[in-house]
Amino acid sequence: MRGLEEEFIPSTPGKFKDKTYYSGNRQFHRCFASTSTMFLWALFLLALTASYLSFQSFMDSGTRYLSSAGSLHWEKQVRDSAQIHRVNGMSVLVTGAAGFVGSHVSIALKKRGDGVVGIDNFNNYYDPSLKKARKNLLNLQKVYLIEGDINDVHMLKKLFDIVAFTHVMHLAAQAGVRYAMENPKSYVHSNIAGLVTLLEACKNANPQPAIVWASSSSVYGLNEKVPFSESDRTDQPASLYAATKKAGEEITHTYNHIYGLSITGLRFFTVYGPWGRPDMAYFSFTRNILQGKPITVYRGKNRVDLARDFTYIDDIVKGCVRSLDTAGKSTGSGGKKQGPAMFRIFNLGNTSPVTVPMMVAMLEKHLKVKAKKHVLDMPGNGDVPFTHANISLAHKELGYKPTTNLQTGLGKFVRWYLSYYGYSQEKSIK
Repeated sequence: MRGLEEEFIPSTPGKFKDKTYYSGNRQFHRCFASTSTMFLWALFLLALTASYLSFQSFMDSGTRYLSSAGSLHWEKQVRDSAQIHRVNGMSVLVTGAAGFVGSHVSIALKKRGDGVVGIDNFNNYYDPSLKKARKNLLNLQKVYLIEGDINDVHMLKKLFDIVAFTHVMHLAAQAGVRYAMENPKSYVHSNIAGLVTLLEACKNANPQPAIVWASSSSVYGLNEKVPFSESDRTDQPASLYAATKKAGEEITHTYNHIYGLSITGLRFFTVYGPWGRPDMAYFSFTRNILQGKPITVYRGKNRVDLARDFTYIDDIVKGCVRSLDTAGKSTGSGGKKQGPAMFRIFNLGNTSPVTVPMMVAMLEKHLKVKAKKHVLDMPGNGDVPFTHANISLAHKELGYKPTTNLQTGLGKFVRWYLSYYGYSQEKSIK
């Protein structure tokens, strides 16, 4: 949202010492009266301009819900989507609901009878048509998705006025490690400012919802101790993305401490699967292999292969849902803390790292096409050489137990990919 700043330098009457001032007293009073009138008109126009700019800023806040928000039809859609259809169910506001994880979590919650309302700003970090396709999936499950930005204070207030959400699943974020070098401000806007705006809305809500949100395995940064455990140091971020997620963990702790918000942070480890993000390596490798284009495979120091703890989307969804189910209630009321509230952080990974060359070999097997590989040393773009999750805490507290290995998960992804893009030997995928 853009701000407009203007300097207005008022004129100040000077001091007149010559005789014409005294001899022309009547003319001066007329002039002064005229100047006062002009000054009042200037103030009026200034106030009118400020009001217009404020209104224009509100209209340009990045959300499109305003064309219908406030109408009875819009409110009915929100209420209907938030309606709970099971005993002891919950009403969940899901941010980033048109995203990869967000769409899967929203559908899982809706299918079991929970109320779900989604928000997504449909930005163009990657092809928005994929998000639109996910939106169609949500529509089939009768999940109402608002096209809006979590930085929009007015929209969030309106939503919390309409629905007493019991939980918030916060998945909206600017993702990607390398993109931060191109557009750093987008990470601050979404991952820090957006998080604070959402927490403020939750803090002021009555009742306050319990919050589950997506942190990242990237917070472990340059930590060389493996596997990564929640108690390990996270003060050496290797990318701006990681730094904003680490900042998010500190910010959520603050809101938990001061306002009694129940907060659970989830450190995702390389989530993949059908309807995934096109910027992820497994996705872009698949596209390039099918198109006969070379893929770039990076390696670490001393020519060591990079490795990732690839985690299948269905396992991540189970972890998210269990986090919601086990979240304690927030203890604040009207923005004031009444007592201590739950604060947790969990790793959600597969605890079985696989090297990137092994992942490529699996794709080649499923695609029945040999990849053209360019092997290069990893550039200094914020990527880390490996990730490996210790999930013992999540297993103990959430009953989290991943069941899909990478070979099986990539097979499911490839089948979805070929079906979604309608691939054939005669047709390249665009």
